[in-house]
Order: sequence, then C-alpha cells, then structure tokens
Amino acid sequence: MGRSVHVGLVQMRCGEDPSENVRRAMEMTEQAASDGAQIICLPELFRTRYFCKSEDHDHFRLAEPIPGPTTSRFEEIARKLDVTILVSVFEKRAEGLYHNTIAVVDGDRGFIGRYRKMHIPDDPLFYEKFYFAPGDLGFRTFRTEHATIGTLICWDQWYPEAARLTALRGAEILLYPTAIGWLPSEKAARGASQKEAWELVQRSHAVANGCYTVAVNRVGFEPAPEPSEEEGIEFWGGTFVAGPDGVVLVRAPENEEAVLVQELDLDRIDALRTEWPFLRDRRIDAYDDLSRRYIDDE
Repeated sequence: MGRSVHVGLVQMRCGEDPSENVRRAMEMTEQAASDGAQIICLPELFRTRYFCKSEDHDHFRLAEPIPGPTTSRFEEIARKLDVTILVSVFEKRAEGLYHNTIAVVDGDRGFIGRYRKMHIPDDPLFYEKFYFAPGDLGFRTFRTEHATIGTLICWDQWYPEAARLTALRGAEILLYPTAIGWLPSEKAARGASQKEAWELVQRSHAVANGCYTVAVNRVGFEPAPEPSEEEGIEFWGGTFVAGPDGVVLVRAPENEEAVLVQELDLDRIDALRTEWPFLRDRRIDAYDDLSRRYIDDE
C-alpha cells in the first residue's frame, strides 16, 4: 500500500488584534483538518501584522516564550484533531534575545521541537535583523506519524544550501511559512518578476532534492507605521505546493484568503530520485569551498 499525506495550507490576512488573528488561525486550522489535512502549516508571524516594517523597541513586547500561550492553544487543537501543526512564533528566548521560530506540535505528542530561522533579511520594510538573532539549531527535520517534514522560514527559501541540508536529513516535505509581498511603488515595474522568482526558486528546490516544497504566505495590504514616508507591503499570497518534479500541484490566489488541502504521494520521492539520481551523483569530495563567503581569484 502506497504512502501519502494530506497537507493543509492556511493563507490568511493578519489584522491589528493579535487575539483575533490567533482565533482566526485556529478556525482556519480546524477547517483544514475537517477537509482531511494531517499536516497543517500557518504563515510566518501570523499572530500580528508584519511588524518588521520599522525598527521599534515597543514591538519586542509582542514576543513570547516557547512553549507559551500561542503554542499551548495549538497543542490543544492538535490533540483534539490528531494533526501536526507548524506554528510560527516571535520567540522570546531570554531577556534581550529573540528569534523567528517555528514550533512543531504533533497530535498527542504535543510540542516536539522548534526551528529558528537561519537567514535573516535586512531590506526596506523588512528590518528583521533588528528583531531576530540568527537561528542556532541548524537545519532540522521532524518525524511525524505521516511524513518526515523539514521546517524552514521565508528568507531561507532563497538558499539552495538550506533546502539541501534539510533534505539530506530526511525531509520528504520542505515547508516554508512566509511573509513576502510587493512594495506598491515597485509592483508595476518589477512585481511579476519578483513573484515568479520566488516561486521558481522553491520549485527548483523540489526538483534538485526530489521532495515536495510547500510555501504558505499571508495576504493583503499592511500599511507602514508612517504612510507618508513608507507605503507599506502588499502581501501577494500565492501559497503553493510543488511536487518533486517541480510541477505546481495547487496554488492559492494573490488577493484573498484560502484554506487548501493537497494530497502528496510520498512514493513519488523514491521514484523521482531513482529516475533523476541527483543525490547519487553529488561530488561531495569537491564542495569544501561552499563554506567560503566568496571565492576570490587569489
């Protein structure tokens, strides 16, 4: 009998009230479970609006420990529905030390571990280096009842090294909770190419590693703290699943909320890796220079 798993993707808008965002995320998680999802992924930092649009010390009050209030609520749902949930949290690890973290809660097992975002961006309206220390747990996988999952976060999705190292640890599915969108002033000239590149690189991770990739984005416009100076971010949605051949199996729209459930045939991983033996043919004896920042001529 073949192996398969149903993955649920929650694409949601995030408003000003954290308690309402959590309530709606829980509601959409329950909807995904009722539609058959066994592993459910929420978008990055869904509890609040994307606060990294500015550097503001007051925003550190939004952080919480893990385990903590948000993870406890999703542990209850995971136990009740017998599902695995990826919960994105602004983690307060210690006084003055914060991370952008995924907490994995898994049915009756409850909280089984965390992944801390490894690559931290610093771009206009994405000032994450002000808030988050880089992850120090490395690239991680988690064995659930239905599949072995690899957890990565947003900016990690641009790095083939992150996908590869997670796949080499046995990940059958790479899941990327995400908060990415357009600056409206750039959308007309660059919007289409930006979104295409975002999807293309993650589809390439699926092909290169012979596994599934799942990207779960938020949606909707969120204004900057001072709109007269900065216009805000239009999160482009576009949540999708790509198969190990790179084909997009399901995709959410750009401008509305969605709860998607997609069945993944895990037996395809072995079939594709046999037909396209990229892991077999890797020259692991020749890759030492990957640990260098740049390879200068001298």
